[in-house]
Amino acid sequence: MTTHNANALADELISMAEADHRAAVHANSEDPGEQLAWRRLTARHGDRLNEIMDEAGWPTADRVGEEAARAAWLIAQHADRQLDVQRRALELVEKAVAAGSASPRDLAFLRDRTLVNEGREQIYGTQIAGIRDGAPVPWPCEDPERMDERRSTVGIEPFDTYVAQFAAQ
Repeated sequence: MTTHNANALADELISMAEADHRAAVHANSEDPGEQLAWRRLTARHGDRLNEIMDEAGWPTADRVGEEAARAAWLIAQHADRQLDVQRRALELVEKAVAAGSASPRDLAFLRDRTLVNEGREQIYGTQIAGIRDGAPVPWPCEDPERMDERRSTVGIEPFDTYVAQFAAQ
């Protein structure tokens, strides 16, 4: 990938992530039109990420910069209705982590998101199902009593610390 192509790809990924952040407020809107707009955006972004993965593999920080690599991860994370894209991204991020080119923390979040979207138990407790009695509740997690131990191995704070940030918002 030439420097020009890498810069253009980085700009595109960052732009997509910015659009995602602006539209994310509509993800759980009570307005079906707003929800549909969110779904269309994430589907478009998922389709484009799939094309990027075809053309260039996973856009790692050493190829497109930290901000654009993070944007690619966010796009994969939000491709909830495109499990093929999420699974493919997960596989490529796993390889990038093994090569030292991606974050184990990001991999853990993407793995949990993909597992939940497959209807399976998550591993790290990163995905929140909802709020019960004012407290965030994770989707079911395998071996929950060891969740914080697994979280620490990939650089994620303990679950109670993690959910405290939701309460503060």
